[in-house]
Amino acid sequence: MTDQLKPEFLARGVSVHESAYIDSPVTIGRGTRVWHFAHILGGCTIGENCSIGQNVVIGPDVTVGRDCKIQNNVSLYKGVELEDGVFCGPSAVFTNVNNPRAEIRRMDEMRRTLVRRGATIGANATIVCGHTLGPYSFIAAGAVVTNDVPAYALVAGVPARRIGWMSRAGARLGDDLVCPIDGSRYRTSSDGSLEPVG
Repeated sequence: MTDQLKPEFLARGVSVHESAYIDSPVTIGRGTRVWHFAHILGGCTIGENCSIGQNVVIGPDVTVGRDCKIQNNVSLYKGVELEDGVFCGPSAVFTNVNNPRAEIRRMDEMRRTLVRRGATIGANATIVCGHTLGPYSFIAAGAVVTNDVPAYALVAGVPARRIGWMSRAGARLGDDLVCPIDGSRYRTSSDGSLEPVG
């Protein structure tokens, strides 16, 4: 980390390990922790109270909301956006083009990937670019997401398919659609997705 950035981050309670690299310009919110060997490239905005794990690469020009947890060995490329409260498990993969070739430059073909509020992405899952993960969706470890994922959906497999519903609290819902953790209730909407009651 360059010395000239340290006072700016310290004043906001940002913790950056000495082995991390922070390019300029970068905005990092109060209370965020950046761990060993992470690299945040220029043009990125990281929200408050995030945890950026070891060997994470973010950017360039990536937005991460507040209260996100990005576990070790995750790369968030240009075109990826995380809303608030997103969890990315270890070694989760985000692609940025659909048909990469080492010999052919395709950076102008990057597609946007939006991860909506409260979504969870399990370890070693792959998110193919150009899709949206709905609010509080839950991507099982090792799944390969090739389509949009509805809000509160639990998806698993290769390619990922919906196998159930998850509550905002992170519990799998039964047929009654009542969360066993906090008692919150859900219902299916007219388009077949899930929504909270009340």
